[in-house]
Amino acid sequence: MAAGGYGRYRAVIFAAMFVGYTLYYFNRKTFSFVMPAVMAEVPLGKDELGLITSSQSAAYAISKFVSGVLSDQMSARWLFSSGLLMVGLVNVVFSWSSTVTAFAGLWFLNGLAQGLGWPPCGKILRKWFEPSQFGTWWAVLSTSMNLAGGLGPIVAALVSLNYDWRMTLSFSGFICVVVSFVCLVLIKNEPSDVGLPNIEQGAKKGKKGSSSDNSTLTELLLSPYLWVLSTGYLVVFGVKTCCTDWGQLFLIQERGQSMLVGSSYMSALEIGGLVGSIAAGYLSDRAVARVGLSSYGNPRHALLLSMMAGMCVSMFLFRVTVTGDSPKLWILTLGAVFGFSSYGPIALFGVIANESAPANLCGTSHAIVALMANVGGFLAGLPFSTIAKHYSWATAFWVAEITCTGSTVAFFLLRNIRTKMGRIPRKAD
Repeated sequence: MAAGGYGRYRAVIFAAMFVGYTLYYFNRKTFSFVMPAVMAEVPLGKDELGLITSSQSAAYAISKFVSGVLSDQMSARWLFSSGLLMVGLVNVVFSWSSTVTAFAGLWFLNGLAQGLGWPPCGKILRKWFEPSQFGTWWAVLSTSMNLAGGLGPIVAALVSLNYDWRMTLSFSGFICVVVSFVCLVLIKNEPSDVGLPNIEQGAKKGKKGSSSDNSTLTELLLSPYLWVLSTGYLVVFGVKTCCTDWGQLFLIQERGQSMLVGSSYMSALEIGGLVGSIAAGYLSDRAVARVGLSSYGNPRHALLLSMMAGMCVSMFLFRVTVTGDSPKLWILTLGAVFGFSSYGPIALFGVIANESAPANLCGTSHAIVALMANVGGFLAGLPFSTIAKHYSWATAFWVAEITCTGSTVAFFLLRNIRTKMGRIPRKAD
């Protein structure tokens, strides 16, 4: 009976978060989807477009960090639903606006609201799913972004056949507002909210364990493993961003490939990434189910290290073997393999940061490592392109390759350190 109760609530809660986060992501990109129609009505140059999109990106990075901390202090369902409500209202007001100042200000508010989406999802998933299921459902939930990113332009284009861009934004915003109230009703923070026993987290197989140690923020920040994860995530996300942002330019400018091959490489990378995220979650969950979680090491490390090694190898082959005469299939294969190998670790770093932290600080833990990932994304921008400007794209990718290899080796050497973050029991050993 209890298992049936868990199953029913899990299905409803997960479906609500999946639909909700799909709308979060769709409404993060609505301006990009309708940009040509907006530019036809309102004169916007490259500088103005950059100001509007950058204002959202800056706000999102700040808000996601703050939201991670807030998810440990307040109701996750209220945080998730409030953010979705704000996103919807901002899109509606945006559809009434016609000046660059209003566009930039409103899209900054959109970015602030967007940051309230993912951290509560991680908190709720941890409360409702066993450690041996957590990674799989985390990865499946993350595919809502792929769904929104893939179908979003098509949906926007179909709506624009009969309505203008203002109606498109108003309609999508109105749906967000309605769904935000549905999510508030359907999502529950933890099993005890509906009379079910809460799930014990982090228990070693065959032993009883408890995660209610209520560690302090200082104890979390003094955990070496938090910074090992943060550094690894910074490097992996930065290297992935290098390839997604600059990979096709490398192919076109230095390897003489066509624009079609460049864009096909990007598509192959994203498809490989989608498969890699789900595979990483599912396979690492099986490892957790076999041996359980303990205070030292993590069953997910073996897969994480294997995928990071795959990143290094595929980058090396991409840089060394691709020429103007290389078969298109070989280039697409390298793109898919790199996507598989990079998106997998990105999913795993988030999962591990969440499950290794004390239950009362898991949102903060994820917020810290995600902030470091944003730093990696920044380093993949201007600093990376500066190396390419002074030397070449091949040299820039060589630097990324060496950085990734060094990080993989370091993580391998540190794989068995204490991974349970927070307070160390007096009788730990």
